[in-house]
Amino acid sequence: MLIDLHAHAPLPGYYDQHPHWGPFFEKHDNGDVKLRVGHWILSLGAPERRAAVAAGNAPSVAEYMANWGDAKKRLAKMDAAGQDAQVVSVPSHCYMYWAEPEFSVPYSQKVNDVTAEYCADGNDRLFGWATAPLNVPEEAAKEIRRACGPLGLKGLVAGGSNFGGLEFDDPEMDHVWAALCDVDLPMFIHGYNQSVTWGEKANDDRYETTAIVGMQYDETKCFWYMCNGGVFDRFPDLKVYITHGGGYVPYQLGRLNETNKNLDVKHNKKDLIEYMDNFYFDLELHEVPMRQAVLDLIGADRLLYGSNFGGSDAVRHDLTEGLRISDEDLQKIRYKNAVDLLRIDTSKMGRAKKLAA
Repeated sequence: MLIDLHAHAPLPGYYDQHPHWGPFFEKHDNGDVKLRVGHWILSLGAPERRAAVAAGNAPSVAEYMANWGDAKKRLAKMDAAGQDAQVVSVPSHCYMYWAEPEFSVPYSQKVNDVTAEYCADGNDRLFGWATAPLNVPEEAAKEIRRACGPLGLKGLVAGGSNFGGLEFDDPEMDHVWAALCDVDLPMFIHGYNQSVTWGEKANDDRYETTAIVGMQYDETKCFWYMCNGGVFDRFPDLKVYITHGGGYVPYQLGRLNETNKNLDVKHNKKDLIEYMDNFYFDLELHEVPMRQAVLDLIGADRLLYGSNFGGSDAVRHDLTEGLRISDEDLQKIRYKNAVDLLRIDTSKMGRAKKLAA
């Protein structure tokens, strides 16, 4: 069985919600359909889309959105990739932490309603991550409880840094941590393009640096700020999943641990390394030796399967191929850890039910 926890779903129902922030999909002069949020325009694209544009076969905005909004088409692509289930999330460019609360709060509610409806049409194989207006932590806590309660979503997807100026060590964020502990579900950390917050200079970020390099920086900053901020001393049951191979955490873990000991401003009560049980990472790395190194260092008990399904840098082959690993640990990464962490009932999974029989 295989469950992919990193799979974005840009669903038509939550686009075109604000005259400035959108988010919008727009047709450009070369025929390409691109995402715009405020002044910022995404310049990344999947290879198949670029090929269609080059051939003059780019879809219209309506066709583009209809393709994303069709759960059955996603299920067919999942079958082709050998995936039994996915946990889908709003693309990180559309978190809206940078927008005014009068928009970001109802927008999060809209995203979660649309995501839950989409997953309900997924033959018990689609699950969803909730979003929340983290620039307004008390409202975010309310939305986490609603989305992960009555709506049935499986945890919170969040950026790694800059929530309307707040960071994860801010005391106001305790509202969010309390809510996640109350619903007993994890937070999925996926950085976002910080350039979206730059106003009219949003497109001055050459080569999408705030995405290609910056997302992992922000994901590592999440780890650093939460540990140094003493978050896990106050909320020891809080669980955090960091994608893209864990930001830069696994590769600098020893340095982070040793440096933390020498900080005069830290608030953590234990060595940083002792908070590793609060974290999960995935293997969304493009080289087998790197995936093996993370497995050897972190261990299978704290690893998940996340491929960025459909994204521009998605790993388009099985992330567990080529690993030196026991079958027991292999199954933990492919689905068992996800089932336990997100409390997924595999008996209701359509195709997965048949495979488990």
